[in-house]
Amino acid sequence: MATQKSTTSSGQKPNGDEPNEFYEVRKSGVHGYGGFAKQDLKKGTRVTEYLGDRISHKEADQRYEDHDENDNHTFLFIVDKRTVIDAGVGGNNARFINHQCDPNCESTIEKGRVWIETIRDVKKGEELGYDYQIGREKDDPDNVDEIYACRCGSPKCRGTMLFPATLAEFRKEQRAKAAARKRKSAAGKSKSKSKSKGKKNKGKRKTKRSTRKK
Repeated sequence: MATQKSTTSSGQKPNGDEPNEFYEVRKSGVHGYGGFAKQDLKKGTRVTEYLGDRISHKEADQRYEDHDENDNHTFLFIVDKRTVIDAGVGGNNARFINHQCDPNCESTIEKGRVWIETIRDVKKGEELGYDYQIGREKDDPDNVDEIYACRCGSPKCRGTMLFPATLAEFRKEQRAKAAARKRKSAAGKSKSKSKSKGKKNKGKRKTKRSTRKK
């Protein structure tokens, strides 16, 4: 079993000696610490890379199996189906950039690396934030929206860091996915009955880029 690590942001403090020309970490009115622009930033500025221990999903589950389900403050970032970044272990100050429902930044995954970039011009002193888009799961506890409540203060605040924003939307999304799988399965059976003798077209594999943070 993987060694237990620090499972929460509680007690963790910014890396004071970490150089970055674009932002600094200090106390935030949204939650704990936050990242604030040290200068005016243009749209498209790559502010920082999200760093930490790169582990598998299985190891992440083992590492945090005793984590309090009522505590949402972990530093896990899903890179892809194989990799999770645990910024609570060897992470940089990017882990303190808070969630915003109407963000001025976004997370971008490029060749397995996670970057935080501005999506509009940002004024000096403005707090940086991006939409965590934490995915809902079928086995979520009843109070999951309370656990992942958002307090970003934006007029566009949806009240939760979860995505989709409501349980009803999540269930609707699940039904749509189930129906799509059913249609795909039926189409596959139909094709197998009328198999062509022509050259097989392998096509391109379509990948989905995930920017969801846990």
